[in-house]
Formats: sequence, C-alpha cells, structure tokens
Amino acid sequence: MGAIRSAGKRGFCMLRAAFYTLGCKVNQYESNAMMSAFEQAGFTIVEPEEEADVYVINSCTVTATGDKKSRQALRRFRRQSPLAVLVLCGCFPQAFPEEASLIPEADIVMGSKNRRDVLQAVLDRLAGGERVVKILPHTAGEPFEPMKIGGFHSRTRAFLKIQDGCERRCSYCIIPDARGPIRSKPLQDIQEELAALGAQGYREVVLVGINLSCYGLDLGLSLTDALEVACHTPGISRVRLGSLEPELLTDEMMEQWKKLPGLCPQFHLSLQSGCDATLRRMNRHYDTAEYRRIAAGLRKAFPGCALTTDVMVAFPGETEEEYEASEAFVREMNFARTHVFVYSPRKGTPAALMPQVDKQVASRRAKRMAQAAEDCRTRFLQEQLGTEQPVLWENRDSNGLWQGYTPNYTQVYLDSDRELHRQIVVVKLTELYQDGCMGRLAE
Repeated sequence: MGAIRSAGKRGFCMLRAAFYTLGCKVNQYESNAMMSAFEQAGFTIVEPEEEADVYVINSCTVTATGDKKSRQALRRFRRQSPLAVLVLCGCFPQAFPEEASLIPEADIVMGSKNRRDVLQAVLDRLAGGERVVKILPHTAGEPFEPMKIGGFHSRTRAFLKIQDGCERRCSYCIIPDARGPIRSKPLQDIQEELAALGAQGYREVVLVGINLSCYGLDLGLSLTDALEVACHTPGISRVRLGSLEPELLTDEMMEQWKKLPGLCPQFHLSLQSGCDATLRRMNRHYDTAEYRRIAAGLRKAFPGCALTTDVMVAFPGETEEEYEASEAFVREMNFARTHVFVYSPRKGTPAALMPQVDKQVASRRAKRMAQAAEDCRTRFLQEQLGTEQPVLWENRDSNGLWQGYTPNYTQVYLDSDRELHRQIVVVKLTELYQDGCMGRLAE
C-alpha cells in the first residue's frame, strides 16, 4: 500500500505503529501477526515508548491486574501522543465487553476473535471515521482464525500459535469466556508457516496455544501430529512446547515424542497446586498421583529433561495443611523452574465467591513457596554442571557475555569474541552464574 494518508493536522507521512502486549506467548504471536499486517500496509513499527500514530494494546485478562495494566497503558499513550489512534483488543474486551467499551481513551475496541479487522478499523479511523466497538461473540464450531507472522522483532526464537480456546472451566479462570471453544490450526498451515520461519533463519520454534494439549481434537488429530510436522521442517533445529495440561499426556504420546528429532526436553506441566483437595476445588482434571506418574514418564522418555510449572498459593479455602502438602509436592517434583503466584479473585468465576484466604497469610505462603522453588532450581542447575550442551545463542548481556539456552532451557553465559547470534555451539557448563550457568567452549 506504500505511503498512507494520515488524518487531520498530521498531513501525509509514513505512519508509525506501536504494539503493547500483555500476557502469554499466544498474545505475543498474535501481536506479531498484527505487526506483519501493519508493515505490509506501509506502517513503520516502533517501540511503545516512542511517539506513534497508532498504539495497539493487546490485552490479557487472566487477573484483574491485567485489566488495570491495559487501562494504564491507554492513559499513558494518550498523554504521550494525544492525536494517536488507540486500539484495545484481545482477552479483556472479549471477557468484559461492556466494561472495555466504556474506556474513553480507546478509539477502537475489539475482542480476541477478529484481530484481522484491526488494521482496517485503524485505517478508517485515521481517515476520519467514527469510534469503533466491535466485539464478536465466540460460537461453537467456529474455525481457527488464520494468522501469519513475518518474523519476531529482535528475537532468535519464534512462537507459533497452533491452538486456541479452552473448555476446561477451572473454577478460578475466565479464559474460556475470553478465548472461546477449542480450535486448531490445520497441519498444512503449520507446515507453510514453519517453512517460512526456517527460511528466515529461525533455529528454534515454540508451539503455543491456550490449551495446547487439546490441539487437534476438533480436527481428528493430536499434538503429536503437529510435532511431527514441526520436527521435520528444514531449517528448524529445535522445537519446544508451550504450557501443557498434564492429564492429556499419555504413555503412547511420550513414546512417540522421544523419537522426534529436535524436540527439546523441557516440558511446562501446569500444576497449580500439589494438594488433591485444593485441585478438586480448582476443578482441575487430575490429582497428584496422576501428575507424578506423567512426570515420571517424561523423565524416563527424556533423561535429564527439565520440568517447569506454575503454582498458585492461597486459593480460596486453602488451609495450612493443604499448603504444606502443596509445598511438599513441589519439593518432591524438583522442578527446574516454578512460577509462584498468589491467587487473586476473578470476577465471573466460581472461585471469586468462595471464602478468601487472609492477605498476610497469602503473602507468607508465597514467600515460602518461592523459597522451595528456588531450592529446586538450584539443585537442577547444579545437576547441569560438568555436562556438555548445545546452546542456541541469542544476544549479549550488559556485561558483554553471550546468552543462550540449552535444549532443556538452562540459561547459559559465555565470554567469547566469536559472532554466535543464532548459532548452536556446544559448551561445557562450569559454574552457577546468575539464574543459569557459565560455560566454556567445548574442546
């Protein structure tokens, strides 16, 4: 489209668009897909801190804090560029359409279903059009929204969204309302997008989804089918999986996965709690015995693999005994990394109506769980010392050290004058350093 006509006092110019993304890796992918569409239309993509003609806030609504951050961003960008077109899209408007539509700073409000329409809505607004509120409801049987990325700005690793939607209805979660039913990206589309990423020089791709374990249920396929395509794509050396719901992993899947070339032995198994009573109140679909069995199966199929997870503390009704059981289970699992967070009520969910845990008690438990997570993290890193690992190098840190990741997602630092960006080079891990390990080039 080339140069675009800008509205009002701005006259004619090449317009600048900034994207501010909150939340998960799926949101990051979707923002990059929108960036690609804007670039193809002639926009220059700039950082959110810069002055721009358009700001797109791709929101997250997992917690009320996410909604607050979206509001704050809108106010900040309005002060920063008073004449800019501000777009609020994504999960927040989809889950809470009335609330989002009343935010005065937003010129365009759209949900999580029609991101392809954002560009045209912006062009119409720049041409003097009216404010737009267009939040389409999710419906049963709706198809996967076709989106493609042209690359990831300033990244070595690319995220590829292959699944959307969730129907699990955990008692604390609003995401089924924000994301709708399960739907999957067709294998042919996955193959084409992966081939393009490989041709651009991306060595590693992370397959992501809202409930990634459910990939293919609507197409008569499984996550293994998507992995088969990804792991055999020319140019792609590594394939990593995003967050997984554990109860959907079977022994047969693990046997198939261990034969795939380039599948990274790092698996993020969502836990939420290590106490069975708490898991039942959460309406999770597994217990600790099943989780333990699945974790053991992955460690058998992928010796030395890293298991990472999320753990929530102070879920409504959590007693001291239940917390103790959860912490003990976390220590038993010896996770490579654990994201610890305090439960916060989410309007519209059953858990928000349950008896809440005192905030001081919640804070104390969060600190204890964080220490348990750190102890496990240190043990895992110590187990890596002395091993030789292929590392995909990404960039240099503020000290001039190269940073990269092993297949099991151990962060490695290296002091070297070589140009290593996007290269995979074997190093020996020698000592703990910051949140990872220091390495030296293997002989």
